Amino acid sequence: MFILIPVNGTDEKKSEVIGIFSVVKWALVDFNNGVIKSVKFFDNRKATGEDWIDFIILENKFESYMEFMEDGMMVLVVREEKTIEDIIEAFKFKELDEIGV
Repeated sequence: MFILIPVNGTDEKKSEVIGIFSVVKWALVDFNNGVIKSVKFFDNRKATGEDWIDFIILENKFESYMEFMEDGMMVLVVREEKTIEDIIEAFKFKELDEIGV
């Protein structure tokens, strides 16, 4: 499954989630069987080349998220997690909040 995260850089260990209007890079996490298979960074979310992205994880519930839902993504929001590693760890244990319409 693919997880998209707006981040402030391209360092897998240090990059932090940021608001979509301030995004520097989009991190695409390939996550399968409880393990991160890869993390790739893109200048825009359409550049990933993936036909289907399962989840997007946003910085807060006040982000503009309807576009992502219309594309079929489940929208999740971090609580206090910042780094990609912490976010995916929270994702594994269902510790992220879901945005609903």
